[in-house]
Amino acid sequence: MFKKILIANRGEIALRVIRACHELGVKTVAVYSTEDELSLHVKFADEAVCIGPPPSSESYLNIPKIITAGEITNADAIHPGYGFLAESSEFSRVCEKNDFNFLGPTPEIIEAMGDKVKAKGTMKAVGVPVIPGWDNILSDSDEAMKLANDIGYPVMLKATAGGGGRGMRLVKDADEIEKMYTIAQHEALTAFGNGDLYIEKLIEDPRHIEVQILADINGNVIHLGERDCSIQRRHQKLVEETPSPAVNDALRQKMGKMAIKGAKAVDYVGVGTIEFLMDMNKNFYFMEMNTRIQVEHPVTEMVTGMDLIKQQIRMHAGETCPEYRQDYKLRGHSIECRINAEDPENGFIPSPGKITSFHMPGGKGVRVDSHAYAGYEIPNYYDSMIGKLIVHAKNRSQAIIRMQRALEETIIVGPKTTIPYHQAIMEDDNYKSGEFNTGFLETFNYKPKQ
Repeated sequence: MFKKILIANRGEIALRVIRACHELGVKTVAVYSTEDELSLHVKFADEAVCIGPPPSSESYLNIPKIITAGEITNADAIHPGYGFLAESSEFSRVCEKNDFNFLGPTPEIIEAMGDKVKAKGTMKAVGVPVIPGWDNILSDSDEAMKLANDIGYPVMLKATAGGGGRGMRLVKDADEIEKMYTIAQHEALTAFGNGDLYIEKLIEDPRHIEVQILADINGNVIHLGERDCSIQRRHQKLVEETPSPAVNDALRQKMGKMAIKGAKAVDYVGVGTIEFLMDMNKNFYFMEMNTRIQVEHPVTEMVTGMDLIKQQIRMHAGETCPEYRQDYKLRGHSIECRINAEDPENGFIPSPGKITSFHMPGGKGVRVDSHAYAGYEIPNYYDSMIGKLIVHAKNRSQAIIRMQRALEETIIVGPKTTIPYHQAIMEDDNYKSGEFNTGFLETFNYKPKQ
């Protein structure tokens, strides 16, 4: 086991990793920008090193400063969390070069899965279903038009280096393709420094289903069921749950086997997620692999009883994958709501500022993962997430009731938050019925609870 782990992140995920490390008897090092000096991850880590001013480029994305922090504190491993450098092959490579254990995939795996065309080809080669389309990078808009005519409209233009909906455009007919190609390419170039695009058939009204996998250094891989992440706004997830109301036991095992195949195809180690789109006929298609811990990992922990961060650390320390019966019935139902400092009544604009009053819910089956507190100043330099509210209950209907109660108990005074928006979702008949897809919020009639 590692002696000391540096967490190259901030906020709730840094705090989450610190807690797991301490329960494993591992010392921790927090890194922080000057803006985060009063953050809880700085307070609860065994050591803390300031790595620069507030802008991410000068702190949390500054690889040399993070490596130096690891060296001066004698850390032997670095945990990237999610976001920032978590899926940076360069960071993984530099960690290796400087004799740090990177608690994530090798640079080669990150590159293979980060390039969506390569990832699709890898999955297709081992029999994982992929979305129909062109398996190569497009040369120009003329080629895109020719292929779109062959595939049939509507189609999606996607950035090979994409993520979070950036560099992605829907094309409904031939009249739009040149314009959308230019927009998608420019957006991809700006966001990722890579303007390469590929084309796929649009899967209409899909559900976004992801499968959690865990793998050790000996090639053993298990899956821990699926998460339904279909409630999303502009490709950003807001509500996640497990199990999916659209997935039965037989389909769960089928998806799980495909996820394991995909992980084994790249000799994966640690925690990862295989993401699928599922159509109305329950056909599912590989979309991408996330080579890191996910924001929404707590819902899987709630129904399996497994600590995924601890397991991630153990896998990278060389321990064997725990036995997990894949026919084991998931225990109950779990839902997570992401509480963001955003104003849902004004286009979800960020709402940074000081939290003057802060009360989190409690009771049976309620969990809160947050780095916030009364007096905490939400910075405007980073992601707007205040925390995650997670519930667990015997079944889905009881989990929804529990979430409604937990949201009602949550008090955050100061910034605007997404709490009322989540309350409205939990009251919605379509959400309650489980009959929804990724387009749910496009037609959702939000009315703040009075």
